[in-house]
Amino acid sequence: MKRLPPEIVASSLAVTTILIALPHYHLPPWAIFISWAATFAMGGPTRENLGKIWPVMPIGSLFAFLIVVGFGMAARMTSGALLTLCQMLILFTLNASMMALARLPGLGFIPGMFFGFASYFATIFGGFGPVPYDPVAALLAVIPMNALGPVYAWVKDRYSLPDSPPRTWRGWRGHGKISSGRG
Repeated sequence: MKRLPPEIVASSLAVTTILIALPHYHLPPWAIFISWAATFAMGGPTRENLGKIWPVMPIGSLFAFLIVVGFGMAARMTSGALLTLCQMLILFTLNASMMALARLPGLGFIPGMFFGFASYFATIFGGFGPVPYDPVAALLAVIPMNALGPVYAWVKDRYSLPDSPPRTWRGWRGHGKISSGRG
């Protein structure tokens, strides 16, 4: 099979996210891009990397969901300085608990947790998901979108030519130095 330039494959995949964001679905396309980029940042879509990122992104989203729900409950029961204190306690407790899960086998990729965490917050506060601003709907929307990012990374690698090696800057016209314009 002939492979295509990586720019063509990646751009073809990127345009599919337009369909995902249509009002009819209203799903968060950036969740795909976040986990797609994360997959390459960790070294690409190898079996080992996919095994690290897929289990932890939903954990991050779930903990972000619990924070949003906890903040909502605290806001209904308290106000002012006590609300701020409650929010700090909720965030500290849930964030530390999430990170402590990295001690368990197969859950050690903490950055992956935060990719899911950030994607959930962007979804809920951006009003995305089948029911805008609904915590459960946002959770159900963001988890599959994050899961697609590594799939996109794999498809990009599978169907495109290898990326070009990085080029070293050689200055203007390849001379290695920039002229000041003075004689």
